Amino acid sequence: MDEKNTTQISVIHLLGFQTSHTIKVLLFFLFLLFYCVTICGNFLIITLVSYSKSLHSPMYFFLSQLSLSDILLASDILPKVLHALLVEKTDIISLSDCITQLYFFAISITFECLLLTLMSYDRYLAICRPLHYTMLMSHQFCWITIIISWSLSVSAVLSYILEISKLQFCGPDIIDHFFCDLDPVLNLSCSDSTIVQILVTSSTVILCILPFFMIIASYICIIIAIFKIPSITGRQKVFSTCSSHLTVVSIFYGTLLFVYFIPRRGQSWNFTKFVSLLYTVVTPLMNPIIYSLRNKDLKKVVGKIINNFWDLYFHS
Repeated sequence: MDEKNTTQISVIHLLGFQTSHTIKVLLFFLFLLFYCVTICGNFLIITLVSYSKSLHSPMYFFLSQLSLSDILLASDILPKVLHALLVEKTDIISLSDCITQLYFFAISITFECLLLTLMSYDRYLAICRPLHYTMLMSHQFCWITIIISWSLSVSAVLSYILEISKLQFCGPDIIDHFFCDLDPVLNLSCSDSTIVQILVTSSTVILCILPFFMIIASYICIIIAIFKIPSITGRQKVFSTCSSHLTVVSIFYGTLLFVYFIPRRGQSWNFTKFVSLLYTVVTPLMNPIIYSLRNKDLKKVVGKIINNFWDLYFHS
């Protein structure tokens, strides 16, 4: 019998970015900068939303949850990438740690799909049904939907992660990626992964693809409502309230669709790694920047905090 069918592997070699030492050092400092800006930027948004009463609205509450999800995603992926860039040879990760990394990665991605849907529903109510907005988008409704979203994400991902942990992994013990994604991990298994595939497909359809179509439906209604506004200035003002969310949705779902739904035939793994960087590294970095640059309320709160700090320490 082939050794691959009898030998259970316990560690995995992540190839990461196979390049020269000089480029690895440059990548290390670049990703370290990305990680620091991501953590600080998203933590700043959470702090601002908690600090300022003017930001105690459903839109900013959902934004703070998006920042929390981005912190989880970045902290799950980037520290291991930074460590791998400092290792001269291939980075080694235990099988259990690899599955754990996949678990938190999948939770973050699944939750973000649901959260972006809630944010689009919030914009739909604000633009298409403004008279009913306060009643439908209540504080209680926001908390209930967020708790349900986190619970669904954790339980759905846990269902197939537990099945993955039962599989036998016979190697080869090499993953040509910079983190433990689903397909590369399943490729190491010599067991029947049909149940895993069914669970993953079911959760993806229900928690990612259906929400995506709900987002599209929401924006169709929003666009129709915007075109009914007579003045161009009015249209621009209304559209500006959802432009940041639309940008984030486009980047997030655009990269996910490209990586997971477009056939990889003819694509190199290096190209796949590059695209994967967009939603694992760049998106958590860009989300707070996109919302900060396009949001006057956030700018006002930041300016107020800076002025208070200046008055407290330099005019006291």
